[in-house]
Amino acid sequence: MTDEAPLRRRDSPDTAGDGPHLVPPDPTSGGPEEERPEDQPRPSTPLTAPRDGTPRPVEGATELAEIVARMAAGSGPVAVDAERASGYRYTQRAYLVQLRRAGAGTVLIDPLPLDDLRTLDAALADTEWVLHAASQDLPCLAELGMRPRRLFDTELAARLAGFERVGLAALTEQLLGFSLEKHHSAADWSTRPLPESWLTYAALDVELLTDLRDMLADELDRQGKTAWAAEEFAALVAGADRPPRVRPDPWRRTSGIHRVRGARAQSRVRALWYARDGVAARRDSAPGRVLPDAAIVAAAESDPKDERTLLGIPGFGGRSVRRLARIWLDALDQARDLPDDALPVNQPVDGPPPPHRWAERDPVAAARLARCRQIVVGTAEKHNLPPENLISPDFIRRLAWSPPNEITPRTVGDTLLGFGARNWQVVLLADDLARVLPE
Repeated sequence: MTDEAPLRRRDSPDTAGDGPHLVPPDPTSGGPEEERPEDQPRPSTPLTAPRDGTPRPVEGATELAEIVARMAAGSGPVAVDAERASGYRYTQRAYLVQLRRAGAGTVLIDPLPLDDLRTLDAALADTEWVLHAASQDLPCLAELGMRPRRLFDTELAARLAGFERVGLAALTEQLLGFSLEKHHSAADWSTRPLPESWLTYAALDVELLTDLRDMLADELDRQGKTAWAAEEFAALVAGADRPPRVRPDPWRRTSGIHRVRGARAQSRVRALWYARDGVAARRDSAPGRVLPDAAIVAAAESDPKDERTLLGIPGFGGRSVRRLARIWLDALDQARDLPDDALPVNQPVDGPPPPHRWAERDPVAAARLARCRQIVVGTAEKHNLPPENLISPDFIRRLAWSPPNEITPRTVGDTLLGFGARNWQVVLLADDLARVLPE
């Protein structure tokens, strides 16, 4: 797949020049490593710098054109990653894009001063992209005009292969014997200029991805799961440029809202939530940094009517929050003045109720769900993968709540496919689910 020398596995002999820069061995160790019991893992080697050094971020159109040419001239898959500023910024845009391809090396791109990355996307149109947890990065890459036509998701592959720990650092250590530092994963990547240590961290995130891809592909093939993974990856590609689903009444997801009783109090949560969202959007700041959810809930419960009372509520005492006191009080006034017919009402649930209510509302359906879950868990154990990757729990709930009128493997399979299940999942489950669905 690549003309770049692969990195060594932890149990491979040492060879010069084919790996990244490594931390030198401890000169006080006294010689070769002593033999250890087979059940005791070997220590991993810290990976501290990319094999070609840390590149400077590309910021201009001329530099980008050079990078496009380099990537187009490379060979094999391209490792792709993106860094966002989740928890700091309102949007989920990419603030850094990292790529590595054999023959082209590692590239860091600052997308902020660039219009888009469509020329780079065109250069990689026929190339397989390798990402880790692709669903997290595909939306922000699509905003830049980058959409894979083929991809390999190393996290999803590891889940299908039955690995218990599927984080990038865990897999790199277990399969390749190199440890990655992840202490910048939650950093504010909108910071400019980006510190050198952050750039090194970002470059290392794509340093090993294609090596990891090859090992996981071999493992999937050994387990007979290559076709399963191909279906999952194709579904990710199909949804790469799909706009995110807009949730109805997003204010209802305010943490702690379950403590707020009554429609009038809930209207205060709604008013404060939208007031905060407007401020966050204007500032391009994460809503929780403008006003914590806990403060919204506390104000909704106590309904303060003046600034002094408002500022006495935990969460409203900070200087930046105090400056917005009039906004919060206006939102509460608006909620207070609402007529009764404008208060929030519980919306009908799209789909079955929460499972803990099934026994009371429909004991027969609750028993069906229990039987179906047993099939899913048993099949997942048989094939060594997590039940949630075998089939979406929501699909099983919907099937058990409203099974087809005529229960056969065909109708069960068609129902699951209609929900969005993959063919391989239907093949593994439809017969057994059809057998246990009837009372």
